[in-house]
Amino acid sequence: MPRPTSRPLTFPRRRRLKRRRLIRVLFDRGRDDVGAVAVGCVRLLFRVVPSDEAGTCTPVQTGFAVGRGLRKAVTRNRIKRIMRAVYREHQHALIDLFADRDVVLTLMVLFRGNPNDARRCLPRDLPEALRRVAMNLR
Repeated sequence: MPRPTSRPLTFPRRRRLKRRRLIRVLFDRGRDDVGAVAVGCVRLLFRVVPSDEAGTCTPVQTGFAVGRGLRKAVTRNRIKRIMRAVYREHQHALIDLFADRDVVLTLMVLFRGNPNDARRCLPRDLPEALRRVAMNLR
């Protein structure tokens, strides 16, 4: 798959979603300001947060999770590495969308599929899910 842009493919610490209070809100089913997109083996939960509530000025903060149904930590960590690598290639559409706004997009990427198919399905499904999130937030 060709690289979408010629920008550096980095995922610095400031763009990682680590704050528990921001993550917990994404999984609260009673909230109407949390969006969800599911494509194949990937599900994305997202919410637009004011930058003062997020505590950062970066446009997008992203977290990655694999369910504990996968018993071995080695397998979970391998899938998270694949998700981060695919996200790095396709993150710029969301970053550009929120670069000039005074809000932060909090995004959680969840893997819900067969671990044996992760290497094949993630490069196909994650870019499509990110594109759908961008379309919802325009």
